[in-house]
Amino acid sequence: MSNRPFPGFPAKQSFTPLPNLFFARLLPEIDNLAELKLIVHVFWRLYQKRGALKFVTRRELAADKPLMEGLAASGDGAEVLGHALAAAVERGVLLHLRVENGGREEDVYLVNTEANRAAVFRLQNGEMSLGALPELQPYVKADRPNIFTLYEQNVGLLTPMIADELREAEQFYPASWIEDAFREAVSLNKRSWRYVSRILERWASEGKQDGESGRDSKKRKDPGRYVKGKYGHVVVR
Repeated sequence: MSNRPFPGFPAKQSFTPLPNLFFARLLPEIDNLAELKLIVHVFWRLYQKRGALKFVTRRELAADKPLMEGLAASGDGAEVLGHALAAAVERGVLLHLRVENGGREEDVYLVNTEANRAAVFRLQNGEMSLGALPELQPYVKADRPNIFTLYEQNVGLLTPMIADELREAEQFYPASWIEDAFREAVSLNKRSWRYVSRILERWASEGKQDGESGRDSKKRKDPGRYVKGKYGHVVVR
């Protein structure tokens, strides 16, 4: 998890609604951070779904990288997820149902509403079916190479000056951004820290959108933006 301050919300963004009762009743009562993270995440995930009956499986949750990395701050991610789900069910926030899916049992969770309680009753009595459930693998955090390893593997030998800049960048940017920036620089045959830092500076100022090439984004934006940020001193005009 990144230790740098949150940069703030962009001008254009999406929102996830939460019931007023969540703030008035539940939020003051929840004293476990993992349970709170889980509940908010479930509301967010269910809001993205379509259809009359919205539910999430434990397998879906276990495959979600941001959620699992957030829960891992409290211990083993899978174990913390299980405890958080059990706490949310016991508190009455979520409904829990076990269904058969492809020859195995699957844990399904729904927000505890009147309509969902009726749906669970019908599901348990075989009056309706959830259909095929998503086949997902649990998220396993991979060990990332540190910024010095990335530099030596993709650029060359470290110098004391570059090492200082790398340490500062490692504190400022997420590890995934740094790895992706090196990857993009190498793909464009721009093997220098100056170019990598330009990519990171652009993502910090404009937002990082996966799937958009840095070359295309650069064409649409003012190139002078690279000299205005935290690492402008390493950029040569």
